[in-house]
Order: sequence, then structure tokens, then C-alpha cells
Amino acid sequence: MNAVLVASNRGPVSFTLSEGGELTMRRGGGGLVSGLSGVVKQMDVLWVCAALSDGDRSAVRLAPGGRLDRAGYDTGPLRMLDIPPATFHRAYNAVANSTLWFVNHLLYDTPNKPHFDGRFRREWESYQSYNAAFALALAEQAGPGARVMIQDYHLTLAPAMLRGERPDVRIAHFSHTPWAPPEYFALLPDDVGIEVLSGILGADHAGFLTERWAAAFMDCCEVVLGARVDRARRTVVHQGRTTKIGVHGLGVDGEALWARALEPDVESHMAALRQRVGGCRLIVRIDRTELSKNIVRGLLSYREFLAQHPEWHGRVVHLAFAYPSRHDLPEYREYTAAVQRCAKEIEDDYATEDWDPLILNVHDDYPRSLAAYRMADVLLVNPIRDGMNLVAKEGPILSPRSALVLSREAGAAAELGRDAILVNPYDVSGTARALHEGLTMPEEERARRGERLREAATALPPAAWFSQQLDALDG
Repeated sequence: MNAVLVASNRGPVSFTLSEGGELTMRRGGGGLVSGLSGVVKQMDVLWVCAALSDGDRSAVRLAPGGRLDRAGYDTGPLRMLDIPPATFHRAYNAVANSTLWFVNHLLYDTPNKPHFDGRFRREWESYQSYNAAFALALAEQAGPGARVMIQDYHLTLAPAMLRGERPDVRIAHFSHTPWAPPEYFALLPDDVGIEVLSGILGADHAGFLTERWAAAFMDCCEVVLGARVDRARRTVVHQGRTTKIGVHGLGVDGEALWARALEPDVESHMAALRQRVGGCRLIVRIDRTELSKNIVRGLLSYREFLAQHPEWHGRVVHLAFAYPSRHDLPEYREYTAAVQRCAKEIEDDYATEDWDPLILNVHDDYPRSLAAYRMADVLLVNPIRDGMNLVAKEGPILSPRSALVLSREAGAAAELGRDAILVNPYDVSGTARALHEGLTMPEEERARRGERLREAATALPPAAWFSQQLDALDG
């Protein structure tokens, strides 16, 4: 039985299955995994996650009780849940990523979507079953009075479900996304919205990345549930239970990031990029092709910048690393295609024999991303809406003299806004002006801002962020 447990959809490792039936383990992807992996391993915390692929399911079925650490893998304590693929698909793609993500990031094209019909009700039942599987596994693994840290929008119902199974444990839920204001949250069917909010309020402590997202959650609890909200004390009282609301702005472990960025594979990518771009200044973006990341408007801003500033032709290159995301969903496949179309139009309009104004890469390569960070003169981070955005924090650490062009709708703007060049993510012309401002910012000003950006970005690294929430539970 374990004293501290973490639950998340994605785990610290994933498996691929070869044609010959051999399993290969590699590190899991995603910012949440990167942030938690080192912390959890150091503290001997049991991690409970879902099997995401056929390789994962094969590994789970060979492990006693789904405990991969007891099957000879160097994972740290880890239990992976073999949820039926159809149930997982509906819960993950149809509800978590196509409904809750869209609501909290304000992404719906409301004249056309959403449709909450009979099909959605079947999908919602799968989401309930998925959350129930996590709650049961956590109830089985938690020791008396254990602390359980449940992560993100995939598992909004699990806190209340676990509370029903194990009233003795202390439960925290953390939202890594923004939270929608009540008028947008109300797009959800009334009973679904109530279930989501009540599910999170099953926790003793509900954490958010910024004051803004925490305030929006409390507003929803007050408007939708009729809960009693004390904003000064940050508490929500509902059905006789009190949930404390916390704000924990996840940061970056600067030393670990620099150690990785100095390894030979990164140096090799830097040499290759330098050879390709010559002495040009670099505008860098690194993102998944996720609808909220606003890549197309970022490219249109660069195009307008080139149109307005011919003096920069041949002197600047935009490195746009846009890694495909969620290609199970048609909206995401089309968005990736739109990014590629926009990039080709820029190439067609501006490229010359000796100057390539844009380098777009859609193949995930972490060492190359670190190389780009180190070489950046301007870092462009312009999401429509983002819970935090760690790219905005990693960039200034690895490129101390780069200028940060940052969307005011990113959670990171709350901490970094004073020293970034803030933009309205919908304002293409304004972002084009910001790119020019970043390129022409005096060196002394870059250095001053960069020092403060690094300080803010590393204020609450993952280990301290995790410990802060454990302390909140103890309190």
C-alpha cells in the first residue's frame, strides 16, 4: 500500500510492439510527464496511468496486477490500467479532447458545434467508466490516510468517485488547462457540467496554474452548483464539504534543462541549423499542431512582418517546429494541413535562391527543439488560450538574450508579462509589429528582461510545485 499516489492519463513510459512481438520501452511524451517524472521517481510515489497503445496493453498483461515495476522495468512504482480500447477512445478523444478541452480553451465554432446528442451520452458513459477505473485502482493501492494527486481534465470525476470508495484518503486534483468562465462552461449539458464540478470538489484541494483559472472555476461552482464560495480564503463549500482552491504556477528546472541542452546531440543540431541559416537572425516557435496554439496566425504574422519590412529579407529566418498532435481527430489533421499550406505560401512569395525565410518541421525532435531555443533571437508563443505554456518558460532559460513575444491569453503571461512583449493572439498585425520590436530590441534591454524572465520561469520547478501541493493537503 502506498502513502502518495499520482494519477494521470499518460504515464512516464510507453511501449511499442515489434512485428516479432518484442516490447520496447521509451519515455512518455507531454509536458505533464516531463514535469512529474523526476519528482515521482525521487519520492518513491506510485504512478497510476492508462495504457494508451497496443504495446502498452501487451506490457500490462504481462505484469502482475498491472505493476510494471514488478515486471522488471525500471519505471519506479507504476501501475498501468488496461482500459478497453473502445472505452478509452470515447473517453479520451470524444470527451476529454473533443469536449472538455474545447470548452476550457474556448475553441468551439458555435454555429456548428457542439452537438450533445445520443452519441455524446454514450461517450459520456465511457468517460464515467474510465474515471471509475482510475478511482478503483487508486482505492486499491492507497494506504490508510494516503495522499492522492489526480491530474487534469481527463480525470475530473475521479476525486468524488475515490472519495466514495475511500473517505480516509486525502485527495488533490490539479487542472493543467485554463478554466472556462461560467457563460462558456454552460455550453455543456447541465447535468454534465454539474458532474464535472462536483467531481473535482470531491477533492480536498483543487489546484490551478494561475489566479485567473482558479477564479473562473470558483465562478462556475457558484453559478452552476450554487456552491458557497469564499474568494478571500479560496474555499468552495458544496454538499457539506469544503474544498480548498490553490494556485501553483508550474515552472522549469533550469539546471536540468541546461544539462540536457548541452549534450552532444543538441550541439550537433545547432551546428546543422547554423549551417542552414547562416548569419540570419532567428524567430523560433516550438509547439504541437494543437488548435489552441494558434500556429496559423503566427505564420500569417510573420508573413505580414516580411511584407512590411523588406529590409529584413535575407537577414531573418523563422524556425517553426510544429509537431503533429491528436491526429485521431479530423479537426487536428486539417489544422496540420492548414499550417503546411500557410508555410508553403510564405515560401512561394518570399524565398530566393540564397534565402529560405521559413523552416517548418512537423517531425518531433526534442534535441533539435533545444538547439532552436539556444539559437533564438525572438521566441514566439501566441496561443489562443493556454493553461501555462512551458515553452514560454524554457526559451528564456536556454536563450538568455532572446526577446519573448507572448500571448496575453497564456497562463504564463501572469508571471512573465512584465518582461515579455504581450500580444492579442487574434491580432495578426499587432503580432507582426511585436516580431519587429523583438528583433530590434537593444541588447541591454534584452539582457535585463531575460534575467527577470529566467528568475520567474524557475521560481517553482516541478519538485517544489509538487511539494507545495502535498503541503497544502497536509495543511
